Amino acid sequence: MFRRKKSVILYLLPGLIGLTAFSLAPFIGGVYFSMTDGTFQNNFVWFDNYKEIWQNEMFLLGLKNTMTLSLFCAPAIWLLSFLLSILLKSLGSRTVFFRNALLLPYLMPSAALLLIWLLMFDYGGVLNRILVGLGFSRVLWLEGSALRVPVVALYIWKNLGFSVVIFSSALQTIPEAYYEYARLEGAGPLRQARQITLPLLMPTAFLVFILGWINAFKIFKEAYFIGGAYPDEAVYTLQHFMNNKFARLDYQDVTTAAYSFAVIVFVFFGLLYATRAVRSADRT
Repeated sequence: MFRRKKSVILYLLPGLIGLTAFSLAPFIGGVYFSMTDGTFQNNFVWFDNYKEIWQNEMFLLGLKNTMTLSLFCAPAIWLLSFLLSILLKSLGSRTVFFRNALLLPYLMPSAALLLIWLLMFDYGGVLNRILVGLGFSRVLWLEGSALRVPVVALYIWKNLGFSVVIFSSALQTIPEAYYEYARLEGAGPLRQARQITLPLLMPTAFLVFILGWINAFKIFKEAYFIGGAYPDEAVYTLQHFMNNKFARLDYQDVTTAAYSFAVIVFVFFGLLYATRAVRSADRT
């Protein structure tokens, strides 16, 4: 047994060395760096940088917009992927094309998606032509607060397929006999989804929700591609703030903002997991 444990450690050692060198050490170094003044002497200022960053209006704006976009995008991804996975299951063997079509944006390069989105939401683009055909006026989708629409739509379109695949895989594990018995008892599709599908999919649903929320925090790429480094305040995210500070070589502000946001994320997901654990304990 001892020899087996030694051999396992030897196999894990290269990965542990890489994890320490490229993840753990930079993380600890970043904490140290966020508490210095950035001068040649690297004097310790302790939490002064954190106090300063939490008084910065642009940091607070980016944090608010990041949280707002994630609060909308994550539930939207969860609900749409759940409904689409149920719809695809009802189609039986005819779902291959639709699943590939949903997963294609997730696999496409971001530059290609950007070109498609700019053509869609341009002032003379496809969407405005449809609005004019329906009798509405054109909208400047790529300017002002309307920029939220293409940013959120691009995020949902790109990440929806992955969540649908996870839900579809979980749906395959539910025995069909449950639905047959429910139909014999007169349960309709909505009641079957509420009383059979959703309760049995709760672990998978929680996973999809967590992944959707984590990906929503990375919405910066979509906002940056469409709105640039200094977009409208409606889509100015925390990553914009850190990216612009990095371009100005304000490394203390970058690390301070990053660790402040990391604490918020850890606390938020800790509360989610604690809530789920309490509910699981109550059910048992």
